[in-house]
Amino acid sequence: MPIYQGGQNICGASIGVLCLESYFPKPPGHIKNPSSLPFPVLYEMIDGVTVPTLLNNPTPDLLNPFIKGAQRLEAEGVRAITGSCGFLALFQKELAAAVSVPVFASSLIQVPLAFHMTGASAPVGVITADSSALTQRHFEGVGAGGVPVAVQGLEHTIEFAEVILRNARNRMDTDLIEAEVLDAARRLKRETPEIRSVVLECTDLPPYAKRIQEDLKLPVFDLTTLAQMAHNVSARTGYCGLMPWG
Repeated sequence: MPIYQGGQNICGASIGVLCLESYFPKPPGHIKNPSSLPFPVLYEMIDGVTVPTLLNNPTPDLLNPFIKGAQRLEAEGVRAITGSCGFLALFQKELAAAVSVPVFASSLIQVPLAFHMTGASAPVGVITADSSALTQRHFEGVGAGGVPVAVQGLEHTIEFAEVILRNARNRMDTDLIEAEVLDAARRLKRETPEIRSVVLECTDLPPYAKRIQEDLKLPVFDLTTLAQMAHNVSARTGYCGLMPWG
């Protein structure tokens, strides 16, 4: 076997995740549930930064802990870095500049991709945790400032808002969450019927992506599928198959 330099405490994880502090359940599909992905990931907790903090008070002093976390993940050998909240789009440029591995801080980085993949003629539907907190700065942070979007938030729900947005308790009814998410998706399509794709900003939404797609019959982009693409481009493997006899 080759000789390696070493220096990492844990080896073999391709994707590193900068994690907000939260203790509600993370069903399969959530980036903070490692069984969601077919490869190993490494988690870096950013202590004290919660969902309400990042959404409602994203001050510049929040950036430094995330930069240090990204640098620790890079030192541990990950090939690419993401985060556990789409609102980290605000820090995409700074995080990417602070490390030498690729950074995809938010699923919103897919908004231009979704737009161009579907004809560049219709707004991209965005389902977000809180539409009142999602600003033009978030879209500009990931290079999506010029893309037309139709945004639908979950801030007026009951279960989702109490558990995830207000951090009021950890117990969570996933059936109620699913019903609230599907209601938001249907409202988005009803109010903007011309959308041709949907991007799920929130990392808590991928567990319900299949149901959203079944209802809307549109391409659905989220952070979990983006993480799989980032893994595939940063940890390429060889192909095997058949060719005609020579």
